Amino acid sequence: MAPEKESNGLDNYAFALEGRFCELHESKQREDVGTPMDEQCSKLAYCVTDVPPWYLCILLGIQHCLTAFGGIIAIPLILSQGLCLQHDGLTQSQLISTIFFVSGICTLLQVTFGIRLPILQGGTFTLLAPSMAMLSMPEWTCPAWTQNASLVNTSSSEFIEVWQTRMRAVQGSIMVGSLLQMFIGFSGLIGIFMRFIGPLTIAPTISLIGLSLFDSAGVSAGNHWGISTLTTVLIIIFSQYLRHIPVSFPTYSKDKKLNFSRVYIFQILPVLLGISLSWFLCYLLTTFNVLPSDPVQYGYLARTDLKGDVVSKAPWVTFPYPGQWGMPTVSVAGVLGIFAGVISSMIESVGDYHACARLSGAPPPPKHAINRGIGIEGLGCLLAGAWGTGNGTTSYSENVGALGITKVGSRMVIVAGGVFMIIMGVFGKVGAIFATIPSPVIGGMFMVMFGVISAAGISNLQYSDLNSSRNIFVFGFAMFSGLVIPNWIVKNPTAISTGVDAVDQVLQVLLTTSMFVGGFFGFLLDNTIPGTKQERGILAWNKAHEGNAANNILGSAEVYDLPFGLSSYCASLPWSRYLPFCPTGVSKNLNGRGEDNVTQEPMKVPGHPEPSQIIVGVAL
Repeated sequence: MAPEKESNGLDNYAFALEGRFCELHESKQREDVGTPMDEQCSKLAYCVTDVPPWYLCILLGIQHCLTAFGGIIAIPLILSQGLCLQHDGLTQSQLISTIFFVSGICTLLQVTFGIRLPILQGGTFTLLAPSMAMLSMPEWTCPAWTQNASLVNTSSSEFIEVWQTRMRAVQGSIMVGSLLQMFIGFSGLIGIFMRFIGPLTIAPTISLIGLSLFDSAGVSAGNHWGISTLTTVLIIIFSQYLRHIPVSFPTYSKDKKLNFSRVYIFQILPVLLGISLSWFLCYLLTTFNVLPSDPVQYGYLARTDLKGDVVSKAPWVTFPYPGQWGMPTVSVAGVLGIFAGVISSMIESVGDYHACARLSGAPPPPKHAINRGIGIEGLGCLLAGAWGTGNGTTSYSENVGALGITKVGSRMVIVAGGVFMIIMGVFGKVGAIFATIPSPVIGGMFMVMFGVISAAGISNLQYSDLNSSRNIFVFGFAMFSGLVIPNWIVKNPTAISTGVDAVDQVLQVLLTTSMFVGGFFGFLLDNTIPGTKQERGILAWNKAHEGNAANNILGSAEVYDLPFGLSSYCASLPWSRYLPFCPTGVSKNLNGRGEDNVTQEPMKVPGHPEPSQIIVGVAL
């Protein structure tokens, strides 16, 4: 889940590149002069099927990982509160390493066998909300002694059993919940689901993800409001006020030798820069003993030496493996809560697929590719549950925005990024370093991230008629119910008593998951209260996600067919036509005529910009 959607970077270029780009054929340019897709694709440095030089793939792949750092790192740090791991930095570092490792594997699976678009996979906030709701149940409440750093012995068997028991419960729920996503994807049911889901369902569901996590942001930021405010202000300044200000860096090219290129560095890495500066300030304040050294004094948790032994204790090389925390357990309540998160994740991913296709010069994804992409995401959630990340995986919208910024849509760049994340997960010191970030710095990042997630959900209302009293009622009631009901249930945990423990647990989890409550009422009211499709925003929603295939120069088969000749093999099997995730072997060319995909000529790119001119944008 990500704050910025597909519009990020469409009108602001991170690099002042010179040279030739991926351009439309002349005949095609004459047909579609002035279309947005024509303008966008003509400025691509590398299209989805292109292979940049290996060193450029590595640098751009690293940048994609850096772009997703904020979201990936935030998830295990938030989850550690529900797992009673606030004072166990070493285990937090293991969770960070594990989620990087699994995200890399899922990225490679998605790019190779899934949707086959250049889109990164990482942890999702849609599964974090139901996981935290499950861990807030009375039987999973953290013992009081785990909240006191002086009483916690992280190496004791008692403490290990406390957090691993909770982790195994989350793992099992995610693994079973992922089966639903795999079924919906590989069976082709995603199209049926999308028919009944519109902006008035999406808006409250996504918005309540951010709003429901306000307590986590407040607790972390409240440990030192000065540091957290500084972090928030820095991220705001970098991402909003300085985003259009370039910084000149020296570059080298064969034509111009040594020259200077402008890099919009503040637009590329605002979160990383904000965290790094605040983190460094905390280090200086700790070194000169400005911050209190007494644990009972305010501001003590802003010190950087609280987990100083984490880096030294963390192994240089570690290999996360399935079942490393023990055998997962399953609860009906947890599974149903994860179901709500899985459905939200699927809906968001479908939008990301279409946005990624537009920004990478690919035609709109066909149904078989979308089905396969959702199915592979379900497989990724299954792997994430088995490995024990405490979360699942989803397509990252930050990555979609990065495509618009860099103008490099090659999927080989994402392959390099996936390999880099696997390497990061193997080196335990990397996760340990990020686990030492002071909690006020993390709280400042949460203030921005969760706020933008909430606003990103509300932005889906642009497709519906906001002058309609019907729509205002549906959205308002869904949002308010999603806040009121979970809050009341949390304060009155014994209010639900049907006499059947399993039913009580299910209702407890579902009714304390804000995104489920809000999404349920939004879905129910939007599909039962009379209203036209135009009024509900369904027509504009579908139009925005279908795209315009006439403005693409790549054939569908070039992008979305399976690799290693699997598409040809599947086409030779008569029963493969009944598999909704297999290519049909026939698609439409640019003029809308039926054409055999196998005979299509690959796109010939007139030329590419000098790679050294792009390297400057990712050198940091």
